[in-house]
Amino acid sequence: MTNNTVSSTARVLGAGLRALLVLTLVCGVLYPLAVTGAAQTLFSNQANGSEIKDREGQVVGSSLIGQRYDLPPKKGEKSPSPDLRWFQPRPSKGLGTNSVNTQYSLLLSGATNRSGDNEELIRWVKDAKAAVVKDNSTATYKVNPTDIPPDAVTSSASGLDPHISPAYAKLQVHRVAEKNGLDVKKVEDLVADHTTGRLLGFMGEPRVNVLELNTALRDLTRK
Repeated sequence: MTNNTVSSTARVLGAGLRALLVLTLVCGVLYPLAVTGAAQTLFSNQANGSEIKDREGQVVGSSLIGQRYDLPPKKGEKSPSPDLRWFQPRPSKGLGTNSVNTQYSLLLSGATNRSGDNEELIRWVKDAKAAVVKDNSTATYKVNPTDIPPDAVTSSASGLDPHISPAYAKLQVHRVAEKNGLDVKKVEDLVADHTTGRLLGFMGEPRVNVLELNTALRDLTRK
């Protein structure tokens, strides 16, 4: 091997190493820092997972992912019962649901894609409707089955929807007020305060984030 060949090889290796160092610095350090800095400056909440915090500053979840509010399962029970002190989300555990997700599990998202005339789906919806009437009727308020909105008896396609319709939230007001010893009007105002309208006034549907609503409810009951 001649000196020229050695020199040429050394130059190529040197150029390759310099390019590696520069690209590592730019793409592996400077670019991620710039993107992270921009995200934290412009979209801090979204960049950190859209966290919801209670009045003590404790993170209670994400506004993007639904969660259940259940009592611990009793001995012999296959699944927990809903904790009726709280606003309940859309079904996501096999009762009146078209979802394969059973407990708002973050590792599982999807739907069974059953058709509208599927006998099992129809039975689920009927069972869920009966449960909604039973759970939300109080001594002074009886739920009319015709007033039950679709999202009260069916899950979203993902099974992780964090929102319910204002109609479903209002249907639960009397039960939540009774279970927590609160005035119905105060709970109605709480729902109204946490109802989000259509995006730009025409996109999507009005909605209520269940986690945000229940976090506000817990803060209210602690006063």
